[in-house]
Amino acid sequence: MSKRYFTIGMAGHIDHGKTSLTKALTNVDTDRLKEEKERQISIELGFAPLYEDEELQISVVDVPGHERFIRQMIAGVAGIDLVVLVVAADEGVMPQTREHLDILGFLGIRSGIIAITKIDRVEEDFIELVKDDILGELKDTVFENAPFMMVDSLSKKGISELKERIIDTLKEQEMRDVKGAFRLPIDQVFTVKGQGTVIRGTVYEGTVEEGQQLRVLPSGLEVRARQLQVHHQPAKKAFAGQRAAINLSGISRDELERGEVLVSSEHFIVTNTIDVAIRVVEDLDHLVKQRTPIKCHIGTAEVMGRIVFFDRNELKEDNGEILCQLRLDEKIVTKRGDRFIVRRPSPQETIGGGWVIDPRGNKYRFGQQTMEELEKKKAGTPIERMNAALYEAKSLTIEELIKRTALDEQSILANLKDDQFIKISNKEYALTSVIDFIEEDIKDRLEDYHSGNAMRTGMYKAELLQTLQTAFSRSLLEFIIDNGISKGLFVKKDQYISLSAFSPHVPKSWEKRTETLVNELKKDGLQVAYLNDYLKKAGIPDSISIELKRFLEDQGVIVMLDDQYAWYGEHFAEAVRKLKEHTKDEFEVSQAKESVELSRKYLIPFLERLDSLGYTKRIDNKRIWKKK
Repeated sequence: MSKRYFTIGMAGHIDHGKTSLTKALTNVDTDRLKEEKERQISIELGFAPLYEDEELQISVVDVPGHERFIRQMIAGVAGIDLVVLVVAADEGVMPQTREHLDILGFLGIRSGIIAITKIDRVEEDFIELVKDDILGELKDTVFENAPFMMVDSLSKKGISELKERIIDTLKEQEMRDVKGAFRLPIDQVFTVKGQGTVIRGTVYEGTVEEGQQLRVLPSGLEVRARQLQVHHQPAKKAFAGQRAAINLSGISRDELERGEVLVSSEHFIVTNTIDVAIRVVEDLDHLVKQRTPIKCHIGTAEVMGRIVFFDRNELKEDNGEILCQLRLDEKIVTKRGDRFIVRRPSPQETIGGGWVIDPRGNKYRFGQQTMEELEKKKAGTPIERMNAALYEAKSLTIEELIKRTALDEQSILANLKDDQFIKISNKEYALTSVIDFIEEDIKDRLEDYHSGNAMRTGMYKAELLQTLQTAFSRSLLEFIIDNGISKGLFVKKDQYISLSAFSPHVPKSWEKRTETLVNELKKDGLQVAYLNDYLKKAGIPDSISIELKRFLEDQGVIVMLDDQYAWYGEHFAEAVRKLKEHTKDEFEVSQAKESVELSRKYLIPFLERLDSLGYTKRIDNKRIWKKK
């Protein structure tokens, strides 16, 4: 897929101009709630389209800056690819700015731009002092080497330059994984009159399509994506990195809540005990003791729980990663590598953040042995590393596996003998679980196609591949289709693919009218009227007539002589037999006319059809019978 999708975030202290800057960049006011207008602060996440061309689509999320709304800020930042850190020229770095910097680091944000706002309020010399102040605060953070952009949202000074810098930065950046199974943490749930339940969120990974069957986790409820919107515009698909609103069928507003996750696969893990690697903030105000109550922010979920250490009983500060465990009061959806933030519920304080090393945590004993096991988990066993690499990329060669896992070829070849791996080409491998998932996806697509196109032989193979190649390699798809054919799951006829259990047929609602059509055609023998006249007489509308003609011809029920005339299949076969019986190896039009007793109105189309079907070959004024 050539087009790439990104979401950027505005972060910073309250009243430093994030919402005004977003409006200046996008011409969209993200303070849409009445309460936000009255209090002049952002409470919920605000979203706006920033830029789109043939290569890029960029959205902006304006995250709240007030301490009370820190949870929305975490949910917003967790789904973005670049952060614009907003600092007001007349105030400089403030407490929430520092907390946001910590959170951005813990969430693994790697790309940033610093926007100094309200520059028209201060003298130019003062701006240099503000820059020095900011640089001191940014040491050892993702923004340490980030570019400075001077802007004023009211006068629009520097706005076009900032927008250009954002676009240029993202052009050089890798987008999220569109090849993985679809995952969207829900951050808003609401109802639309006449439409029903709608959820909104950022697509973390994968792709979702209109009409796709999905699952809500942790509840496990099955739903269907009835309609999609991206930037308030209808869309057939939404990709990783995009903000999407999805109208869901099969579920009510009361059955959903923020923090749940919409997925396309059953492979995502639902858990309440996770092994983690965590870092803590430098200026922690309070001791973190064994089993201290914490609030874990992961994706859009906000869950209470306790932190469990295996090598200490309390924590004040630590410059390195600490391996420990979070035992949560509610189940969440997560996988290895997901980022999270841990906060103290009272007094409110950010403790730290990190990444999930194992979503399937168990109860362990305190001591060195457990720490050694956690270290191994953090590094990952060879099979775990290979599994993670193949789950993300879907299929890889030996050379690509070596690069992604840092394992040697001998180790990789030895572990590829495990049943969870399968060879799909000379050097390419995939996970059996991924192959099973794609096979089911293909089955679902073919079932949907057959239900809407009952008279067609099957789906064009090229069309089927095109719908899937944005997510999976062609070699992987070819393997799965060929494997499905060998297992008797799929059937390939010419350029068509179908389910083996499917046979083309006339839909039940049109059976009687089709029977009338065929009987009338059969009754008239070789002296037929225009085919469209038979269709109209049988009450068959134009909307299905082309499809029906193609089906009847594919099944041999009729033979089209040309665009206007058709014969009943058995009558055509009888005419061919009769003509062959009364002519030698070659014949002229006059001989054919005597043999089958047809006027030129039917005779010429009949003979030309024999040529096109390969029965005969025309040379000058004669036709030669071809051996078949």
